[in-house]
Amino acid sequence: MAQHSDIARSAIISSATSPNPATMGDQRNMNPRSNGVSSIGNGIGSGKEGALMPPPKTVVGRALGNDLHSDVHKASQAPKGGVGTALTDTPISTAPLSPQIVGRTQPGTPGSARVRATTLDIPGLTKSKVSPDGRIAQRDVGAKLVIVMVGLPARGKSYITKKLARYLNWLQHDTQIFNVGERRRVAAGKSPSPAPTKGQLKGPKGVHRDLLDSVRRLSVSVGSQNKGETSPPDEAPLPPPVVPAKILVNGQEPDASTSTNGSTVVPSIDAGPGKSIPDAEAITEASPEPMDQTANFFDPQNQRAVKLREQVALDTLDELLDYILDEGGSVGILDATNSTMERRKAVVDHIRNRAGPELNILFLESSCVDQSLLEANMRLKLSGPDYRGQDPVKALADFKRRVALYEKSYVPLGEYEEKMGMAFIQMIDVGRKVVAHQTHGFLSSQVVYYLLNFNLSPRQIWITRHGESQDDQAGRIGGDSDLSENGKRYAKALTTFIDHQREKWELYQRQKDLIRHFPPRPGDSTPPNPSYIPSDRPRNFCVWSSMMKRAVQTVDHFNEDEYDVKQMRMLDELNSGRMEGMTYKEIQDQYPDEYAHRKKNKLFYRYPGPGGEGYLDIINRTRAVIVEVERTTDHVLLVSHRSTARVLLSYFQGLKRDEVANLDVEMGVVYMLEPKPYGVDFKAYRYNPDKDWFEEVPNYQLKQVSTHERSASIVA
Repeated sequence: MAQHSDIARSAIISSATSPNPATMGDQRNMNPRSNGVSSIGNGIGSGKEGALMPPPKTVVGRALGNDLHSDVHKASQAPKGGVGTALTDTPISTAPLSPQIVGRTQPGTPGSARVRATTLDIPGLTKSKVSPDGRIAQRDVGAKLVIVMVGLPARGKSYITKKLARYLNWLQHDTQIFNVGERRRVAAGKSPSPAPTKGQLKGPKGVHRDLLDSVRRLSVSVGSQNKGETSPPDEAPLPPPVVPAKILVNGQEPDASTSTNGSTVVPSIDAGPGKSIPDAEAITEASPEPMDQTANFFDPQNQRAVKLREQVALDTLDELLDYILDEGGSVGILDATNSTMERRKAVVDHIRNRAGPELNILFLESSCVDQSLLEANMRLKLSGPDYRGQDPVKALADFKRRVALYEKSYVPLGEYEEKMGMAFIQMIDVGRKVVAHQTHGFLSSQVVYYLLNFNLSPRQIWITRHGESQDDQAGRIGGDSDLSENGKRYAKALTTFIDHQREKWELYQRQKDLIRHFPPRPGDSTPPNPSYIPSDRPRNFCVWSSMMKRAVQTVDHFNEDEYDVKQMRMLDELNSGRMEGMTYKEIQDQYPDEYAHRKKNKLFYRYPGPGGEGYLDIINRTRAVIVEVERTTDHVLLVSHRSTARVLLSYFQGLKRDEVANLDVEMGVVYMLEPKPYGVDFKAYRYNPDKDWFEEVPNYQLKQVSTHERSASIVA
């Protein structure tokens, strides 16, 4: 009877999306609440497994009076089983189940595999037995994600992957990009292979493989075949017509003990049967004779190049899977064209052969129909590694020939992927239009949310701390004090300076539009920013501050007829809990253990007491601000505090995890970030109180708080 009850219960679930058969398991092992059906009354605590009850009554729209009192009275009656019944106005959910994975049972354990939900994992905000810190656990392969890029060259794939990886890493989900083009250039001898340190030489399953392992496996001597050489037993066989790779040291095959000049060959590391990795210092080039990288290299009739490209693509995918399965990564992004259905099927098959059915795969296709966007992307290619230093007109013609070769066999995502229930996202014109299909996982949903909210429109993003406050003068953290006299001067100067910069930027854009030309002239490789907003009016300018008095007073002089001034609690300073309003010396004296704990690991530390926060809390509450900044086509000035400014700057600059909490964000400095198709331009202007003006700091680089400063205080 229990089995029939489970079947009946599952029939209630909405059929809006069909579950993947690979994820279906014994429904009896599922929490009955996870399928959207609320167990009411006798269904809870009655001992009747799977008992179904009618939906609860709703009180929406009912006036507060006898009717509501009656419902409350009925709900408060003593329930059967002694558990209790909560009053609710929420109808039964018809949403699909949360994504699930089939957990493998331990060897020797009877019974079928357990079905387990894969829901949100947020460092600092969630925890579980397998993940006390909220990160995606190593064993939770079903919660991880492989993103496979799809699209013709010059469609913005690398731009999208870099932004996406920066965002996911900022959210503390370990993400890495695996670019097939970079490894293709190394394998073809176009780019030298950088020599890693000896500590990075870990063997075929080491912690750091990257380009060293690419050289081992991708430096292909395609003209000859080692028929006696076999693949290592832990690796999948390569599909034909790929030829096994030879190791080339200084362009030659090394002897077992000596080089061609008689000197001793450097020690090598075992790389599996019949293979070895030479020491890093011995690797200078991937190929003895660099292969032609013009459009001819991408011709399907060029069998030597085809073999090398296939080998590169497969080995790059293996590196990605090593990162996901063995090295603790959460998201791996395969940056390549993957423009044919055959190639995409091969990618899926290879992932399934190594990782099984649990690992999530999301195809992300970028296509462009806007000619100005294609123009910008092509300009970028002219200054890239394949065409750098060449005549831009000739380079452009060659690049168009390369694209034409890809177009002959290009098959966009669509009917086949929908029929097979595969998850994919299609982006048209880098965010102008987005189509999502079967993106149910937590990480996949984060990807969709982010991709819906960024654009290429030219604009400026300004970040600064508030002016000096009275608490700053007293050396106290937190609090909500007013600006000091110095702070008031800074606020007035900031308003005047931003007015000036706004006018200067508008003038520059008008001049840029006048000299815009395509095809490019010799020496011109600067890409334009495509924009979908009217260019016949000045750009709007937003000024956002925290809700604390010292930040609100810093933006008090901006004319609200000219600027969109808004206060956001998400930009408030880190809350110090019971240590609010104390000096660092007082904290060290009164809470020595907390002082030492935070100094040891500030990123993961949370202040004790009511409202106490840590940097992970700030990352999560500023996420909405980051997405809004990415979405808007307007200029924006963010006036916040040291901790929030650190988090904001770490996102835009793509800083590493251990650099966020000790970033030196100076008071009296305003930072300017200008998104470009190739990245973000970064400048800094320091306030000069003698001139009452801001002066640009040449070649400004963000830095970490010095060791001396860190030893003197815990720095908020």
